[in-house]
Order: sequence, then C-alpha cells, then structure tokens
Amino acid sequence: MAWLTYAVRTIEEETMASTATRHGKDRRINLRATSAQESLIRAAAERRGVSLTDFVLESACTKAEESIADQVHFVLSPKQWKAFNEALERPARVKPRLRKLLTEPSILESR
Repeated sequence: MAWLTYAVRTIEEETMASTATRHGKDRRINLRATSAQESLIRAAAERRGVSLTDFVLESACTKAEESIADQVHFVLSPKQWKAFNEALERPARVKPRLRKLLTEPSILESR
C-alpha cells in the first residue's frame, strides 16, 4: 500500500523563519566537536560555498524545523487522504445556535 506524506506549516512558523533571516545575528552559540566532525562540517561548507557559521546554522535550523514539524506532520493512506479531502469539501452544516451566538451583539458591545 502506498502512503502519502503531507507537511503542514502554520503562518506562525513561516513568520518565525522569515523574521530570523531578516534580523542581524546578535547571539553566539558555542559548540564542541571532534576534529573529525569539524573537518567534515568544514568540507561540506566549502563544497556548498558558504561560511562555516552559515552552514552550521542552516543545518541546525533545518533539523530544528523537522523536529517541530513532527507536531504538525501527518501521514495518510490514499484512502484516508481521500476521506479527509471529502470531509473538507462537504458544505458546512448550519448550526442554528451557533448562528444565533455569532449574529447577536456581544455583551461587551451592548454597554
């Protein structure tokens, strides 16, 4: 059976990511590594044509986003995905009490 994977990002996550790149770097993160780890990371940064700092930050941020995405990431079978989409496409049910609640003035507005 084939499984389909869908990633969901919230507007808040998009805002956090774009805000982080717009502002200057004003924090220091100190790391300890073996010489083999440092050599590997430096080699990868050089091959990408970026500084060691940019490479480490980009890699760490990508991993952090993946870890956070686990909370908003879901996997559905094609059958489940179809059922999910059908539920989204169905017309909303009219809820008279909810309609009344949302059309009446708020108690804060009536004062």
